[in-house]
Amino acid sequence: MKKSLFILLFTILSVFSTNALAATAPVESAVEKQEYHSKSMSDLIQSFYNTTGLKAIIDPQPGLKGPHGEELTKFAQSFGRVIMIIICLILFYLAIKKGFEPLLLIPIGFGGILANIPIAEIAGADGMLGIIYDMGISNGFFPLLIFMGVGAMTDFGPLLSNPKTALLGGAAQFGIFGSLVAAIVLSQLVPGIEFSLEQAAAISIIGGADGPTSIFIATALAPELLGAIAVAAYSYMALVPVIQPPIMRALTTLEERKIRMKSVRRVSKTEKIIFPIVVVVLTLLILPDAAPLIGAFCFGNFCKESGVVDRLSDTMQNSLINVVTIFLGLGVGSKLAAEQFLVGETLGIMAIGLLAFAAGTAMGVLMAKVMNLFMPKDNKINPLIGAAGVSAVPMAARVVSKEGQKYDSSNVLLMNAMGPNVAGVIGSAVAAGILISIFK
Repeated sequence: MKKSLFILLFTILSVFSTNALAATAPVESAVEKQEYHSKSMSDLIQSFYNTTGLKAIIDPQPGLKGPHGEELTKFAQSFGRVIMIIICLILFYLAIKKGFEPLLLIPIGFGGILANIPIAEIAGADGMLGIIYDMGISNGFFPLLIFMGVGAMTDFGPLLSNPKTALLGGAAQFGIFGSLVAAIVLSQLVPGIEFSLEQAAAISIIGGADGPTSIFIATALAPELLGAIAVAAYSYMALVPVIQPPIMRALTTLEERKIRMKSVRRVSKTEKIIFPIVVVVLTLLILPDAAPLIGAFCFGNFCKESGVVDRLSDTMQNSLINVVTIFLGLGVGSKLAAEQFLVGETLGIMAIGLLAFAAGTAMGVLMAKVMNLFMPKDNKINPLIGAAGVSAVPMAARVVSKEGQKYDSSNVLLMNAMGPNVAGVIGSAVAAGILISIFK
């Protein structure tokens, strides 16, 4: 028995010894063959410098590919990155010093800086910003969540109490259809810029100053232009306090800016509950292509007005919309990379968007002036509220109220301006549905 155990133990040890020698032999052979080269301190410093962003900016490499496979020009690798970082810093200044929509400009600007860091490829398909972009922007999911939250924060009372202000929201959508024509004209006149009808339709929605709707329609009609359209739409939404006041002052007289409007009537809870259901039913019957946007918007509003799901409404108004705003801002900022932004098509889209937004603002103001021609003397409309007809809610309404108080500190126009502002949100969603139904 002992002899058998001894033989078994000896056999096991022999096998392990053989395997160990076989395993170490190639290693020892490799160690013998491997040659070590010592490096000086200057070599180490040079090796480190070659991996820095400073080297990538100062000494751009020809033929280098971007995170999406596009060839990077030397300008985009060097001065382009610097220019875009400076633009992002300006966005920070406007957000922090001037208070221009920091909830949008801070994440967009920071995303832009991250997107312009060389080598790291943060905005690439496998980078943090690229993942965020693919997760909810490229498929149009984030805009629907934003609309849900905006709906939960919206009060249709001002619109229901003074329905004629819906005409102001409708007039402001002129910028959308005006920019559709402008995009087509630009593609005909400027060499190197060619927009198809679908692309022009997707670009045109920027005129409504509605970021979520712009992303939604671009996803459906022109996904290749989604980044540029999203950047343009959200930039102009955030810059409402800069763009609108000069237009409002240019088109109105001092007396018109001081017009006091009557207080809005009190709207019953029943009216507020029924209204989103009526809007959804009309969408179902007339314009199903607008159903995703209008449906999300009305769902959020219905939860708020029903009064029986406060937890859901509170989540949509706060936690949900805040989280999505962070992701949406960073995702939009990822398209501020120099190689994607500083190109002819993107700059053309930015120019068209600015003109369209200005046209929409102007048409809202002019429509109010036209309506005043048929209004009683004691029930005139302050033309300033026409500028709130664009879809930037509630930014445009706040700008209108602030502008009105410059000329009469006791004249508060906020509630009156919310009527056309809410109508503008619905109007831009309807316009998007029309364009999708025509061109998709």
